[in-house]
Amino acid sequence: MSTKNLIQQEAREKYLEMAKDIKTAMMLTNLGEAPVHAIPMGSKEILDSGDVIFFSKSTSEHNTNIEKDNRTQLIFSDNSSKEFLSVYGTTVISKNKELINKYYDNLDNNWFESKEDPTLTVLIFSPTEGHYWDTKTNAIITLAKLAYTKITGDETQIGESGSLKL
Repeated sequence: MSTKNLIQQEAREKYLEMAKDIKTAMMLTNLGEAPVHAIPMGSKEILDSGDVIFFSKSTSEHNTNIEKDNRTQLIFSDNSSKEFLSVYGTTVISKNKELINKYYDNLDNNWFESKEDPTLTVLIFSPTEGHYWDTKTNAIITLAKLAYTKITGDETQIGESGSLKL
């Protein structure tokens, strides 16, 4: 796997390319203590700025952790395309009615009474840096390349990885 570290606009483009198709991320909070708190979160939207919008209950453990320390990490994983992304940043908790009205849909009724639920909050994650692993091929091709390397000893490129400085 080759290494390609990216900065600024190029890093943001790579991050958006990979993250926009993955609708669920593992959100890690309480990063300064062990164990960290991890929970799967469905994103409402990933904005062109890179910010990710989520809904959450004000009474949740991750909201409590964010109130104490807003450092947050998101881990995106798409096993079918063998793309993985770990992004670090900060999260702000909001009660922004405009965002709630824009993004609330019927699926949210599984977690909230309605868009008027007093525990409904908007989490806005802003990325600062990360790391990506992108094979650019499907699992069968990747396995074939690995088998080739095993048999011949010759190195094959199975993708790229690198740091992202957003």
